[in-house]
Amino acid sequence: MRVIRSLLIFKLGAWTGLMLAAAFAKRAVPSRGHEDSDELALVAVFDGVELTNRAKAFKGGSMLAWFGGISVDLREAALAPGAQLSLRTLFGGIDIKTPPDWRVESTAKAVAGGIEIRTPAGDDEGAEVLTVEGLALFGGIAIR
Repeated sequence: MRVIRSLLIFKLGAWTGLMLAAAFAKRAVPSRGHEDSDELALVAVFDGVELTNRAKAFKGGSMLAWFGGISVDLREAALAPGAQLSLRTLFGGIDIKTPPDWRVESTAKAVAGGIEIRTPAGDDEGAEVLTVEGLALFGGIAIR
């Protein structure tokens, strides 16, 4: 019984620490970016961010979903050469929609989470390339 109580107290302390750190991060790291931004720095902590981007030369940026979710529609954006996205999730999710003529190259990893990247069947070498790197920790990343 003592071991179970110790584990329960440890688990409660760990969750409390995660929640306090997330609450601090929500205040300390603001989300930046709007529909015409060439670079995004989106942060969703305990909430959600939904954005349709229409950039003339989208360069990429970063996204962090911590106990929250981010949904970005890039189907109306034009891709700049060398565009890169850095994605991080912790108990959250990121959903990105890309045009069918973009090719997505990913080095993202998942730990107790999932990553789904669907690229069109007609990929060609001349397509615009979006490079994605990231980590899904107890969360998910979907690019379609």
